[in-house]
Amino acid sequence: MINKKTDMSNYIPVNTPLLNGNEKKYLNECIDSGWISSDGPFVKEFEEKFSKRVNRKYGISVCNGSVALDLAVIALGIGKGDEVIMPTFTIISCAAAIVRSGAIPIYVDSDPTSWNIEVNAIEQKISKKTKAIMAVHIYGLPVQMDKVIELAKKYNLLIIEDAAEMHGQKYNQKECGSFGDISCFSFYPNKHITTGEGGMIVTNDEYLANKCKSLRNLCFIPKRRFLHEELGWNYRFTNLQAAIGLAQLERLDEFIERKRHIGKMYLALLKDLVGIQLPLEKTIYAENIFWVFGLVLDKRIKQSAYNIMQKLEISGIGTRPFFYPMHSQPALKKYNKFNTSLYPVADNIAQNGFYLPSGLGLTDESIIFVANKLKEIIYESF
Repeated sequence: MINKKTDMSNYIPVNTPLLNGNEKKYLNECIDSGWISSDGPFVKEFEEKFSKRVNRKYGISVCNGSVALDLAVIALGIGKGDEVIMPTFTIISCAAAIVRSGAIPIYVDSDPTSWNIEVNAIEQKISKKTKAIMAVHIYGLPVQMDKVIELAKKYNLLIIEDAAEMHGQKYNQKECGSFGDISCFSFYPNKHITTGEGGMIVTNDEYLANKCKSLRNLCFIPKRRFLHEELGWNYRFTNLQAAIGLAQLERLDEFIERKRHIGKMYLALLKDLVGIQLPLEKTIYAENIFWVFGLVLDKRIKQSAYNIMQKLEISGIGTRPFFYPMHSQPALKKYNKFNTSLYPVADNIAQNGFYLPSGLGLTDESIIFVANKLKEIIYESF
């Protein structure tokens, strides 16, 4: 969203990763050893340590979080004619994985306080064609998983858990990423753990793990490498990426503490600001991990979210809009004939929501500057 009026010399980006641990050391080991491809030893070590961290038996690294979802859907046998219930308020990767498999995404509106899927509206969307529920943890607070698990057991449904934004988060003291039949993570630069690009599939099911490993590697057959009985993809993860990921994983607890510090500092600075909904600091089942610090404007604000974001940009502050709902996505319109519901909460937060700089490298001084500048702009709206 950078424009010509932005002063880049003091610009505060929406995300700044921290790469000042063992990243260089491990990358140098890759270079010195010559192991830079997907066969390198850091890949296995990262998979094992990451899956252990989220209390899963198997970890399958892939080249990004979106393809992790693609493989999860295919590995579970979801296909033409099946329905998968999912939140309308999420990133398009979730719906795309369902649509590419030939299945139909069935959308559910959002909870107005956590911004996650409204779990109490899921059951009414279940039909004879429903095969799975995709639970996507949004922005910092997890989905109310007890209800999702209850429904999955009642109707014999699979659970795909998208924990892309939840590295280190817990739901009722259990690790996010440990609830799905298959669960997925992303290591994009704005995540708590980054490898530049990258993702991870985790599961306790040996069959699903082996299926994902095969699909990510062109379905090579061990006994005859270039003979293929199935078509897969080249979704492999490199030793270079794994080296960075391992260094990041070593500092995850530190990163979580820093993220919560950023979130709580924004909450304290903005608590008296009229006209905006701030994120919840905690619920009965989780403490916010503040993957991003989002806010939603209410009707008292006379400016649009876009205009406020533009003014912040001119002041040297990067922002991002909230997700655009799946039921309104032009690319998905032809798949929406079964989705005739209204989604007022998702529409509202998508139109009036955005998030502030909240990367791990953000300084306290920058947080204060951002909060004060936002207050100035909001006060001008009355």
